[in-house]
Amino acid sequence: MSQSRLEHLIEFFNEAPDDPFNIYALANEYKSFDQKKALEYFKILIQKHPDYIATYYHLAHLYIELGEDQNAQQIFEMGIEIATKNNEAHALRELRSAHDEFMMED
Repeated sequence: MSQSRLEHLIEFFNEAPDDPFNIYALANEYKSFDQKKALEYFKILIQKHPDYIATYYHLAHLYIELGEDQNAQQIFEMGIEIATKNNEAHALRELRSAHDEFMMED
């Protein structure tokens, strides 16, 4: 984790807090060293930008890392539903594949 990178991402977020990419970038940056903070940003994305499809894959995996399998399952299902609704074929394939792998491990 580069402190300057995090500082830049925070600056971008402060300049445009409603831009879903800024929230997403912060969530993913925090994921490697502060999972609680990452979770906060992912939850903001789910609430304010439910159609930001990239959120679901990464949030589900964060829940898996945290041992919260029920939440991971729910997030995978939500992502699959939204990807289907929005005709996001690539994201749908990735989410289904990750979900299937998760189910086989469970």
